[in-house]
Amino acid sequence: MKKHLLSTSAIALGVAMAAPASAQEWNMTWGGFHNTHVGYVNVDNDVTPGADWDGVDTYTNAEIIFKPSVTLDNGLTFGIDVQYEAKNTGGAIIDESFMSISSDTLGRIDLGNENSAGYKMMVAAPQVGGVIGINSPSVSGFIPISTGNGGNLPWNFRQAAISSYTEVLGNNDVPRITYYTPSFNGLTLGVSYAATVNGGFSAANSNNNAGNNAGVDRNTGVTDIWDIGIGYKQSFNGVDINFGARYGTAENNTGIAGTNDPDTWGVGATIGVAGWTFGGSYTENDNGNLAPDQEGWSLGVTYDIPGPWSIGFDTYQGEWNGVGAGNGDQAEYEAYQLAASRTLGKGVRWTIYAVYAEGSVNADLGGTFGNANTEVEGTLIATSINLSF
Repeated sequence: MKKHLLSTSAIALGVAMAAPASAQEWNMTWGGFHNTHVGYVNVDNDVTPGADWDGVDTYTNAEIIFKPSVTLDNGLTFGIDVQYEAKNTGGAIIDESFMSISSDTLGRIDLGNENSAGYKMMVAAPQVGGVIGINSPSVSGFIPISTGNGGNLPWNFRQAAISSYTEVLGNNDVPRITYYTPSFNGLTLGVSYAATVNGGFSAANSNNNAGNNAGVDRNTGVTDIWDIGIGYKQSFNGVDINFGARYGTAENNTGIAGTNDPDTWGVGATIGVAGWTFGGSYTENDNGNLAPDQEGWSLGVTYDIPGPWSIGFDTYQGEWNGVGAGNGDQAEYEAYQLAASRTLGKGVRWTIYAVYAEGSVNADLGGTFGNANTEVEGTLIATSINLSF
């Protein structure tokens, strides 16, 4: 399958290079977003009982995105997508960076550091625009849920206990080849291949986000990541349907006894009618005993009030389960959000929202999580200004 995909990509590229084309002007598109939240948080934390987490805080998520492209006379469009983090957090400067080749008949090929087709085609519970995003790690910007900022949960990135949008072993923006078919009456398929994950089970020096490639020894680490996604989006007599499902797996070449190949899968859908949108999702990360297994589900509803306002409610529920000697260890995440949002003008949105989030470690006899029998809970009242350009 891998050789077939690579051969197909090579053929497509060969056809593109061979076809005659006259000089074309590049479309130098750029844009981005800047979302700033201000909120008051009240926290009860068993892990750090002497700390004071209560008070006013801010949270910002911002990127500048460059997307130049050119369409040749043969109908092929070549472009790049480079996403720069627009805040100084000491992390990666470039988030994602990849090339795309597309046409109405070819579909689209993405080459570079980007999330998988399964991740990008997943569908989850609807949320009002401008909220903090409880279906993601973002809520930890206010409430110290994760162990990394004084909480009790592992907060594994891109995995099911905290988000519907999963990757195999939580890999993120690794060098990847992805192909999306054209839409067939609303139905689209996508498939991705990456040589290796990043992080502790990497078979190479593959940095997070837009890092450089490195040679991959496929007898070491976790390698050969395959992802497939399916999406269906269509409208029937005023009813809007959006469906997504994904599966991903990789080869476990770590040599660690008692471990096997990790995988992830998920399914989600939304239905919209008369201004209402209802939806939800279910996902799992079965991590092959290399990390705790995870599962999670989302459920939500939004309503677009005639005029500039929209309102909504959503929840996310996640669970970690220990492996090996820690079989039986369990931790849980739950969050609820009520929100209202108003469009102030083109690309300007104001949102107010309330969030309750809780992390609990219920059993830890095997030492999977630490912080046994602890609970962290927080209530957040916040507002945000969201700029999109």
